[in-house]
Amino acid sequence: MADAIEELERKRTESNARADEHRATRDRYNAEARNWAEKRAQVIDELRDKSSEAQAHRRQRDEFNEQVKEAKRLRDEWNRKLQELSDRAQELKRSRTPRPGAVPSWKLRKDLKELEFRHMTSALTGDQEKRLIAEMQRIELQIREQDDQLRSDPEINVVLGDFTEAKKQAEENHALVGQLAESAQREHEAMVLLYEQVDDLRRQADEVQAKLLEVKGQADEEHRGHIAAIEEVRDFEKLLHAARGGRGPGAPTEPQEPAKEEDFLARLKKGEKVSTEDLLHLQKSGHR
Repeated sequence: MADAIEELERKRTESNARADEHRATRDRYNAEARNWAEKRAQVIDELRDKSSEAQAHRRQRDEFNEQVKEAKRLRDEWNRKLQELSDRAQELKRSRTPRPGAVPSWKLRKDLKELEFRHMTSALTGDQEKRLIAEMQRIELQIREQDDQLRSDPEINVVLGDFTEAKKQAEENHALVGQLAESAQREHEAMVLLYEQVDDLRRQADEVQAKLLEVKGQADEEHRGHIAAIEEVRDFEKLLHAARGGRGPGAPTEPQEPAKEEDFLARLKKGEKVSTEDLLHLQKSGHR
């Protein structure tokens, strides 16, 4: 019977060692799982921040695009008005005949352009250039005189003033369209860059989550091994208690088939399951 007790103690020691090993490994996996959980939380926090920032850029981009639409509408409106005023001014100028003998302003402007082109493209002597410049100045003076004469007409003066204002508004809104479009493009590019970072963070979060689940699974497996080893220790302690004279729970009170110590030890050494009843049968058979 001493051999059986010795074997039971050895088995209990082995189970204890196995339980300690499973517990240590489980704790190591749990510590690693906590690290992965912290990493996941960090990635998710960064993902949320980047996503929120990207959405802010998208809202700002959309606001700029709405402003672009409004600026285009105003630009086109002023351009239409500008064309209408230009047509009206030309109509009024044509209806106002210059003083007798004066050359119409449209003809003066045409002649001035031709002289300017000749001045830029022709090889002239010094005297020829002086005469050409003098002629250009004379025509410019006549144009200014006719413009002044036209502006003295109240109706034409009002139309020309409105034309100048319409041109100013059209140019300002055209410039505003460009500025707003550039701002919208900058917001769009910032949004796209952030959404690319968000996609990368999502991939990181998925990878971290997969690793976390893997490590938690390993920790759970080690925990189950630890519990199983602890249960083995308790079983061996019950057997040792019975072997040392105690009686395990549910032990039979009636004599049954004797158990051979050799068979009992062989089963123990093979790792087969033995019960308190087996040990009590062995004791009752006289093997002490």
